[in-house]
Order: sequence, then C-alpha cells, then structure tokens
Amino acid sequence: MENRKPIRPRVARRFQPLRRASKWPVWADVAVRLSIAFALIGLAVLLHWSDREGLVDHYDGKVSFLDVVYFTMISVTTTGFGDIAPISDRSRLIEAVLITPIRIAVLFIFVGTAYNFVLKRSWEKWRMARIQAKLTNHIVVLGFGVSGSEAVQELIARGTDPADIVVIEPSASRIAAAEDMGCNVLQGDATTDQTLLDVRIGAAQSVLVSAGRDDSSILIVLTVRHLAPHVPISVVIRARDNELLARQAGANNVINPVNFTGLLLAGSAQGAHVADYMADLASVSGRVQLDERPVRAEEVGGSIDHLATGGRGLRIYRAGTAYGFWEAEAQKLQHGDLIVEVVPCEASENGA
Repeated sequence: MENRKPIRPRVARRFQPLRRASKWPVWADVAVRLSIAFALIGLAVLLHWSDREGLVDHYDGKVSFLDVVYFTMISVTTTGFGDIAPISDRSRLIEAVLITPIRIAVLFIFVGTAYNFVLKRSWEKWRMARIQAKLTNHIVVLGFGVSGSEAVQELIARGTDPADIVVIEPSASRIAAAEDMGCNVLQGDATTDQTLLDVRIGAAQSVLVSAGRDDSSILIVLTVRHLAPHVPISVVIRARDNELLARQAGANNVINPVNFTGLLLAGSAQGAHVADYMADLASVSGRVQLDERPVRAEEVGGSIDHLATGGRGLRIYRAGTAYGFWEAEAQKLQHGDLIVEVVPCEASENGA
C-alpha cells in the first residue's frame, strides 16, 4: 500500500522460557542415561577380563571374574584401594588409553543426571517462580501460528514490551521463534488448567487465542473463562457457524479472518481505496490507526467531535452499547465511556 511507513526495528530482550516440555518422560531419560553408563562399565569389565593376566591381586594372588568386576568398579569410581593393580605395561596402557575415557564418560553421565534431575529442576522451579511473580497485567497469546505470530509482531510494533507478552504453544520451533522475539514462552497444552495457571492467567490484561482449529480454540476459551472470569478474551474463529459457540464459551471478541478478507474484497469493489484504508486502520504501519481508550476526565461532558487527543471519534461504548458519532449519546461523554477514534500513527506512538 502507498504511503506506508516502515516499522521501526525493535531490539527485543531475550527471556528464558518459563518451562520447556520434555521430549522424553523423566523415567525414560534416566533409564537411557543409566543404560549408557552401565554399558560403558560392562565394556570396561570385558577389557579388564581380557587382560586379567596383567593384574595382580595382593590378597590371594588370583584374579577371578568377581575380582575383575570389583577392580573395574573401584577403577571407574576412582576409589583405588590398591589391593588389585595393573602391573604389566599392556594393562597400564589399557587403563590409561581405554579405561580412563570410560571413567570420565561415566562420571559425566552420573554428574549430568544429578544436575538435570536435582540441581537444574530446583533452579528452574525457583526461576519460574521469579518470572511468575512479575507476571501481571500481561498479554497471554495461546497459539503462535500465522495469526498468533502476526498479532505478537503487531503488539510489539505498537509499543508493547515483549516482557509483557507470554506465548503458550506446543510446537518447539514456534516457541523458539517467540522466544527470539523477546517474549516469555511456555511450551505446553493451553487447554489444561495447570498450564494456564503457570502463567497467572487470572492476572492477565487480555488473552488472545489462535489455536489453528476452531474446536481447539473454543476449548481453550472455555478453559480460560473458567480460570479467569473477568479477563477479556479474543479468539480467531474460521467457520461462521462456530462464532456463536465461541461467544457462548466466553469470548469477548471473535475474529473471523475469512469474513475480514471478504469485507476487504467487497470494499475494493465499491472503491479503489476503501480496502487500502481499512487495512491502513488495522495496522500500526499505516498513516492512521484505530484506537480504543477510556474517556479522559477533561472530555467528560463534551462531544465525541472534540476529543483531547485531536483524533476523529467514531463511536463510544456505554454500558456495553455502541453509539455512533451521529447519535445524541455521543454528543455528551460520560465517565466510564470507551471511545473508538482514528488517530495519526504519530499521535498513537506518543501515547494518544
């Protein structure tokens, strides 16, 4: 479109994820690690047994298979009592060249397992609690597909700090993309109560739902509304028949991208620039922008035609009812009114 201003690049701060979904169950991860460790120990036992002639037992002078297993364990764990020791050059070479790498690998496996399942999990739990404590008045984006990612980009372009955005998405690649934008991320299922509680859904400023499927999106809306009765919810619904279901589930705003595309097409048929202007209003990159805000104290009692921001007032919302600029109710603003106006993007960026 013509006369579009380029979106100014924003340096996004990088945030650690609240939590990443594990590809392996905990028991499977532990089992794999232990299996590798014991396989390496078994290999060390075979090496020692094959070269048992180069070992000496200071207790009885005989090296049995049990002695080899015992020697391998104290060797791998670097205990080294000295009752059994390599005495031949070949045995010492095997100990230095083959057993030492096995010893180091086994130690790394056990230390890494202890770190992952004790220290790291404790650290992640503490860090997650720290992030959660700061989550308030944030925007929760449930689904980071095409619509969700575009919404986050537009929010950041409009001045929203990425620290105030939390993205929940099951896909690891999409989660990584959201994290690169500077958002807090949580890889998980947004239809489960605990996942939403983890991001303090009840303290959110608003929730944007775009799960990619209408049934999933409606289920998410139901779950969010159950946990956060007063948080505004906007949801993307692609089938017209499901719009009513989404509203009944608790959505405050239902956006149908198919319908919006139809509106743009119909507008273009009525005039060459109608669709262009409608798209201009919807994006921060245009010359003008739609803005919704509460009425200001100095505007109470005045008309929607004379706003303090200098914007063009289009309608007001009073007690849930919309009134256009041509109606009498819009000529005398009251406390609690919400104003929808058109403002130049420069004014919007300055906080209008």
